[in-house]
Amino acid sequence: MTPRGGRRPRGRSRAWGWAHDLALGVRFAVTGGREGWTRALLTATGVGLGVALLLLTTALPNALEVRHQREEARTDITFNNEPIAEADDTLIVADVGTDFRDDTVRGRALEPEGPRAPLPPGLEEFPAVGEMVVSPALRELLESDSGALLRERLPDRITGTIAESGLIGAHELAFYRGAEGLAAHLEPSRIVRIDHFGAQRGPVDSDPVLVLLILVVFVVLLMPVAVFIAAAVRFGGERRDRRLAALRLVGADGGMTRRTAAGEAMAGAVLGLVLGAGFFLIGRQLAGTAKVYRISVFPSYLDPSPLLALLVGVTVPAAAVLVTLFALRGVAIEPLGVVRTAKPTRRRLWWRLLLPVAGLAMLYPMIGQGRGNGDFNQYLVTGGVVLLLVGVTALLPWIVETVVARLGAGSVSWQLAVRRLQLSSGTAARMVNGIAVAVAGAIALQMLFAGVDDDYTQSTGRDVTWAQMEVVLPSEVALAPAAGKLRDTEGVKAAHAFSEGYLGDRAMTPDLVTMMTVGDCTALREIAELPSCGDGDVFAVRGAEWDAGADVGKLVEPGRKLYLDPAYERVAGLAVPWTVPRGVKAATPRDGLLPGIDRGGFLVTPKAMPAALAPALTGHTYLRLDESLPDVRERVRNTAVAIDPLAQPLDWAATERQGRFDTIRTGLFVGAACVLALIGASLLVSQLEQLRERRKLLSSLVAFGTRRRTLSLSVLWQTAVPIALGLVLASVVGLTLGTVLLKMTGTPVAVDWAGVLLMTGIGAAVVLVVTLASLPPLLRLMRPEGLRTE
Repeated sequence: MTPRGGRRPRGRSRAWGWAHDLALGVRFAVTGGREGWTRALLTATGVGLGVALLLLTTALPNALEVRHQREEARTDITFNNEPIAEADDTLIVADVGTDFRDDTVRGRALEPEGPRAPLPPGLEEFPAVGEMVVSPALRELLESDSGALLRERLPDRITGTIAESGLIGAHELAFYRGAEGLAAHLEPSRIVRIDHFGAQRGPVDSDPVLVLLILVVFVVLLMPVAVFIAAAVRFGGERRDRRLAALRLVGADGGMTRRTAAGEAMAGAVLGLVLGAGFFLIGRQLAGTAKVYRISVFPSYLDPSPLLALLVGVTVPAAAVLVTLFALRGVAIEPLGVVRTAKPTRRRLWWRLLLPVAGLAMLYPMIGQGRGNGDFNQYLVTGGVVLLLVGVTALLPWIVETVVARLGAGSVSWQLAVRRLQLSSGTAARMVNGIAVAVAGAIALQMLFAGVDDDYTQSTGRDVTWAQMEVVLPSEVALAPAAGKLRDTEGVKAAHAFSEGYLGDRAMTPDLVTMMTVGDCTALREIAELPSCGDGDVFAVRGAEWDAGADVGKLVEPGRKLYLDPAYERVAGLAVPWTVPRGVKAATPRDGLLPGIDRGGFLVTPKAMPAALAPALTGHTYLRLDESLPDVRERVRNTAVAIDPLAQPLDWAATERQGRFDTIRTGLFVGAACVLALIGASLLVSQLEQLRERRKLLSSLVAFGTRRRTLSLSVLWQTAVPIALGLVLASVVGLTLGTVLLKMTGTPVAVDWAGVLLMTGIGAAVVLVVTLASLPPLLRLMRPEGLRTE
């Protein structure tokens, strides 16, 4: 202890004095008896939850990189596979993946052509025909009752399990099956011959808007974590102030007492680092059993970057010291007490407004830049968003103090709550700061995602009222019987079958290309207006959108030789010749029903199609489903695979979203789920700490006859008033930030009020659940025994 007056012996530096005072605070934290340990554990728990999420965040880059490497290592089918000759080191791979309900099942059929054929990552040997090797998650699904329909589609005997090196996630559904006769079906997009696995992906062009989305997502997800850590190190503030007054009584000066308090907070933060590391290790193991928005990882993926982990380890204790010193800057700690019970000085507004104004000033230079004027400045974006969100934490205490000072009469529970808020509005604001920051960021992101969604969502041109599924059949499969089986599948209302191919004016690199569609008259009338139709007729459709660049009139000349499935560059086609017959009738297209375009070119009835054309045509059956029947799509997929293992069932959708945009959106949902879990846990810890602080007061009120129902309602009011104010402020800041971000991307500003209400509702629901969860401890504290003291 330093002598009275705070003077230190000569020869000792200022740094030594800081170290001595901080160490004294650490001693108080660890030797303060049960009270001290309880306070330290509460602080450590709050800090630890935040640290665990920060460590998880630092591990995400490595997890994404490992997933990327695993995906690259097993890459087999690409759209630029070079044709290679059969050899003893080649393997034919067919994409036989499928969908099961909302999950994608990655599947490959393998046919080794020699003893040195490359083995896929995760396999020890090739499965034989009739056998398959599956991922652990797929094995579990196939063996469960819920996987019965999928088991019909994958009847092969399971002989092994794919190792972790061949999977990108613990819950990935994947299989390899043995096959034969694949060489006759080679096609560049689905069945290829390879001599190695793995492909180096080329550089991906950066999209400034996607980079902006990633930056904002990370800032919005991490800011609530930082706010909660800052709030956690201030647990036990009132009891700490009484201890500081005792220090002043034995001779410590004001600076020393503040540094001692900072040391006590630092001890809790360091203990929080230990707990956070433990929470992270537990969560890391649980990650192997979790699946969030269809994303899963192996625990080994979640290795934090050593540099980032070190940064967290240094920053958290340092932040605990700085936050404590900042919190005590306006507190007069005297030997006989802390001057905080008197009427506090009103909070100043001007400097609190500077934070969001500065944030807007940093973002302003990029307004209107869009994606056409280069990348957004990452430092200005990050700094601007951080300052705007920090502005929420700065403004909320002032708003709460100002509003509760004007609240007046009401029920007893209301008066108890209002009086408590008037005495400690700062504590109430700290409890909901994290929620307010999270909601503000969520509203801004929701506006940004909704605003740019159209840029990354494209119409497929498919009429999903006409058909909901399509089944593509290999050329050797007879179309009519296959269509009959699909039509007879339970839940299928109608099936329209066509054989389709492309015609060119030359066998190699044609200049004019159009389509040939073969079907009966009933089917052809679905895609074109026909004057009259009988089996043996041929029609030419003019004016179709797809044929806008082709002079169909020249192609329709009788006797002209066209080539079905012509060859393009390196991709070899069959180039089957077809002579245009006489008597071709004219037809007009119907608006696009089939994929993406209205159907043009030649429409041919079955009797008019020469048998030589069959190998160059692909069968397509378009199905209208009874969507009210459960698992109707699974039944269709089962029928398709029963017709031919290489049949390809496809789901129809009116729109499709760009993959990278969808990945960022999914990452946001996963991160938001983690942050919401942290918010709930941290709020509960904070609420319990507040109740512990007021234990004697609650016991006194009960002892004097106050009803427990009244006290419970007062606690609810104490939470409801600050959260209501916080959500209003979060909505204003979120709408402002969302508007600025939309203007930065050059997107028209529009507010999805339903989304705003959803975000605020989620925030309010989390607080309500936490408050209800804290009622049982509250009832236990409201006992006269709580007046007992040691």
